[in-house]
Amino acid sequence: MAWLTTVLVVLVCIDVAVRYIFSDTAAWIMELEWHLFSLIFLLGAAYSLKHDRHVRVDLFYTKFSKENKTLTNLVGTLVFLIPWCLFILYYSFQYGLESLHLREGSPDPGGLPARYLIKFAVPAGIFLLLLQGLATVADSILLLVELRKEQSPPTGDDRS
Repeated sequence: MAWLTTVLVVLVCIDVAVRYIFSDTAAWIMELEWHLFSLIFLLGAAYSLKHDRHVRVDLFYTKFSKENKTLTNLVGTLVFLIPWCLFILYYSFQYGLESLHLREGSPDPGGLPARYLIKFAVPAGIFLLLLQGLATVADSILLLVELRKEQSPPTGDDRS
């Protein structure tokens, strides 16, 4: 996503320069800018979740113990993230299919053709987010088991 961000910055700089120097711009450039921004957001969401860089309201979370944070992540992922991803995945895929069947392109003269490609980026990004959500569930369960083992008293069966 860092490379797409770099491409987007360069493209915006070129667009702004051409607009101010030549008082001209093209519809396809502006559309490409928002397509790149969409790809950065959609395909970067799973990475953000993996590295805990997503937006979170930390009113209580920062004061939680490691076990409570893990439990919050587990429940939040199971109750909110995974169902929401499945819902969006289903409907956004249908949306992309409809666009593909219509061979949808840009409504603007000189705009980008094949708008269905960017519409299929939505289910692709959500699928990656769903996979990362499932990995988060697995990690949370493993971490909770490990934390509970550390907290349980020794059984006294140590025969060393």
